[in-house]
Amino acid sequence: MHIKRKLIKAAAAVLSAGIAGIFGAAGYYSGKLPSSMTAVPSCEIRIAEFPELSCSEDISDAGSVYPETKKVTFSLFGAVPVKTVSIREAEPPVLAVGGEAFGIKLLMDGVMVTELGDVTDSSGAAVCPAEQAGIEVGDIIKLADGRPVLSNSGLQEVISESGGRDVRMTVSRDGREFTSSLKPVFSEASNCWRCGMWVRDSAAGIGTMTFINRSTGEFAGLGHPICDPDTGELVPLSSGEAVPVTITSVRRGERGIPGELQGIFTKGKSCGTLCRNSSCGIFGRLSPEMLSGLSGGCEEFTMGYRQDVVTGPAEIYASVSDSGPERYSVEIEKVDLSSDSARDMVVRITDSRLLEKTGGIVQGMSGSPIIQNGKLIGAVTHVFIADPTRGYGIFAERMAEYLEG
Repeated sequence: MHIKRKLIKAAAAVLSAGIAGIFGAAGYYSGKLPSSMTAVPSCEIRIAEFPELSCSEDISDAGSVYPETKKVTFSLFGAVPVKTVSIREAEPPVLAVGGEAFGIKLLMDGVMVTELGDVTDSSGAAVCPAEQAGIEVGDIIKLADGRPVLSNSGLQEVISESGGRDVRMTVSRDGREFTSSLKPVFSEASNCWRCGMWVRDSAAGIGTMTFINRSTGEFAGLGHPICDPDTGELVPLSSGEAVPVTITSVRRGERGIPGELQGIFTKGKSCGTLCRNSSCGIFGRLSPEMLSGLSGGCEEFTMGYRQDVVTGPAEIYASVSDSGPERYSVEIEKVDLSSDSARDMVVRITDSRLLEKTGGIVQGMSGSPIIQNGKLIGAVTHVFIADPTRGYGIFAERMAEYLEG
């Protein structure tokens, strides 16, 4: 009898541990899955990274007022429910991959305050009119006395014409606009009226084109926003241009020191216009000449959704010389399906040719398209400063959401 009780207790302990393990596993997978996904209509939804998960449609969701959406429940080995996910059905676009480096010229929508400083007035006192007006580094000055501010010189013109009277500023901060009154100070040293702030009205750089929609001419690049180097704030885009660039050299990346593609813009030539600077990259439209020149020149791939991405081998298209894009092998080390940022993957360069040329991922390679299992799944975005062979990538579907169609 005593032995029997021991066996029962042991069996109960094993059963409890098993149940706890099952629920623990369910919780693990639930945290790994997003609350919503996009999927191909009328196809079984599989998570490439988690083949042990299967899904069934939520019958209670039938007859939804949104016929293009439905709910499915993912289960572990078809037995243990893990998470109910909202599914939007849509055919993935077929896109021409880029990999070509291009020059970026941006004019801001307003001017960005990059620094505040004191001005010495006629009495010898040091004051900062901008700070007194409540203006901060990172603010965007949109209007000055009702006049659009499009450049540093334009703002200085309004300040000079004020003669020291209050200037009414319209300022944007974190997407919210407010007005403020700024009283300029006359600087004896520079013999002009000053406002105590330095501003930037434009930005330029080199990036990589990720994909092109041949039917519309729209393109996407970088996979991350263009931010001001001093403030770290996203540069508000008024207008912009994509221009051809000639790669002249590569500064190799090393541990603690990011590398960089170095090149020159081609004068008098344009690839197209830039329309949007967003958290998921830079977007624009190719010129008719550039678009017609693509015929047969770029490979096309069906875009993969996030559930198609799996850890393992992949390829990127990148330009690290003036010979144009080449394919290089990489390894996707991590996939974050539930990421709410643009850091959806961790990518490691494995191609010895690219490692020899660049040391890994360098600045200017942002936007290099990632191909896996015959699908366009994403783009390289950032390099790990401590290890230039590795960096982050963004899902292609995030970038495609910004295409106007």
